Amino acid sequence: MAQSTFRDFLREHLPPPPARVLEIGCGQGELTTALHVDGYEALGIDPLAPQGDLFRRVLLEDLDPGEGPFDAALAVQSLHHMRHLGDNLDRVVALLRPGGRLVVSEFGWNLADDATLDWLWNHRRALASAGGGEAPASFAEMREDWEAEHVGLHRFETLRDEIAARFDERAFEAEPFLYRKLRGVATTEVLEQALIDGGAIRALGFRYAGVARPPEDGAAGA
Repeated sequence: MAQSTFRDFLREHLPPPPARVLEIGCGQGELTTALHVDGYEALGIDPLAPQGDLFRRVLLEDLDPGEGPFDAALAVQSLHHMRHLGDNLDRVVALLRPGGRLVVSEFGWNLADDATLDWLWNHRRALASAGGGEAPASFAEMREDWEAEHVGLHRFETLRDEIAARFDERAFEAEPFLYRKLRGVATTEVLEQALIDGGAIRALGFRYAGVARPPEDGAAGA
C-alpha cells in the first residue's frame, strides 16, 4: 500500500498559508523553516532551537501567551515525554484561535509485541555485524532494553486519551516508526510499511489531526 509522507499529511490538514503555525519541539528547526518557505507564519519552540526570528528557546509551558493566537499547532515526536501532558495540551488549546488545529506525529512504544521487537532485534544484529553499533545479545535483552529505554514516556493510550479530551479528531493514521532507529541499509520505511501491511509486525507510529474544542469543554490537565 502506498504511504503518504508526513509532509503530505501536513499539507492536507494545516490551514492554507499564511496561517500562523506553532511547532512544539522544533529541534534544529528544519520543519519550521520549511513551513516558513511555504508561506506560513511559523514559530518553532524548543530549548535547543536555533537562533533567529522563527524560533524561541523555551519549553511550551514557558512560552509567552502574547505570542499567540495561532491557527494551528504541530508536534512531531514531542508529546510522549512531556511531564505534564494534560496541562501542556490545555496550553495548546489556549494558544489556538477558536477551531484551531492540532497535527501530531507520535509513537506508542507499548504497542510493540514480540514479533515486532524480534524484527527490530534481528535488524540491529545485522547493522552491528556491518559495523553499525552494538546489538543486544539476546531477544530477552532486547525486550529489557526496550522497556528500560521508554520508562517515564507516555503510553499510546495516554497520548490518545489526553488528546481526545481536548480535540475533535479529523484524521488518524498508523505509520512506521522503527525505521527511525535503524539508520542503514538493513531496513527502510518502505520495508517496514510492507511488513505492517502484511500483518507481520505492528505499526508503532501514528499521525493525528484534530480541531480544538473551547477550553471550557476540555478535560482537566493530568
